[in-house]
Amino acid sequence: MNGATPLHSIGELSARTGVPVRTIRFYSDTGLLPPTDRTPAGYRRYDDAALGRLHLIGVLRELDVDLATVRRVLDGAVSVAEVAAAHADATALRIRALRLRHSMLRLVARRGPSPEETVLMHRLTRLTSDERRRMVADFVTSLGAETPRARGAAAALRAALPDLPDEPSDAQLAAWVELAELMADEDFRARMADAALPPADEDVLPGVAPEAVAELLPFARGAVADARAAGIDPDGSGADAVADAVAQRFAAVLGRPDGPGLRDWMASRFEAGHDPLVERYWRLVWTVNDWQVVPGHLPFQPWMAQALRRSGRVSPSRR
Repeated sequence: MNGATPLHSIGELSARTGVPVRTIRFYSDTGLLPPTDRTPAGYRRYDDAALGRLHLIGVLRELDVDLATVRRVLDGAVSVAEVAAAHADATALRIRALRLRHSMLRLVARRGPSPEETVLMHRLTRLTSDERRRMVADFVTSLGAETPRARGAAAALRAALPDLPDEPSDAQLAAWVELAELMADEDFRARMADAALPPADEDVLPGVAPEAVAELLPFARGAVADARAAGIDPDGSGADAVADAVAQRFAAVLGRPDGPGLRDWMASRFEAGHDPLVERYWRLVWTVNDWQVVPGHLPFQPWMAQALRRSGRVSPSRR
């Protein structure tokens, strides 16, 4: 057989490809790698084409292609490119699932929940997009439509629904879990129906002349927006100057002396009608949707009330 293509034993195929002998025998027995010839003693022999076939089988199996699909590729029923495209999509789904699992594990590690809470968190993170949308829709519907304020709250919620992306960050996943827990709480639903919208100006400062309200509230909003943009904490010393400026403007416009009494009254008015848990809801929605938080769009009342409470501990005249 001078010039004939040399044939290889199973052992030689194994040495050249790294595929175990037992696996090559299995491929051969199932027809994936039929022998090119046999020796008089019945030992299987394979040519270079079979060697190339084995290399392809090994690559496809390493890429997690099932044996049925491998057979279709070898038989020419489907191309390698088609199989690669299909498995790339499937791999992307698995990667997405692994990332979600990774984020879930880190969330559990940070929060240290009870076993029951862990089960709930896992269920919330495994909801499909449609299931999440139904949960949000049920929450909005539960607010009712008995009062204009409830209808307005529902409309505001529909205008900015939380929509968790398919590949959420750790922060987005944590925000979604907290949102879902809030939406399931009946007490929070009642609070949201009453406080989803900021109070009207006339409700913030009842009994104050409209022209005075029109001057004072924009001034307070602007002062807080500037302070937030500068990174000033309402409970830090940097907030004192902001509280002083706002209190002095109120004192001048209202004709009242600036002091702890005025500042306590201002803080109580800013706190009235503002629910910090409702504000938390909106912050979580911004996180889930990956929206930029614009300081000027945040409720100014809680920041101002906290700064006034701090500054009102000592009368300005005693500083």
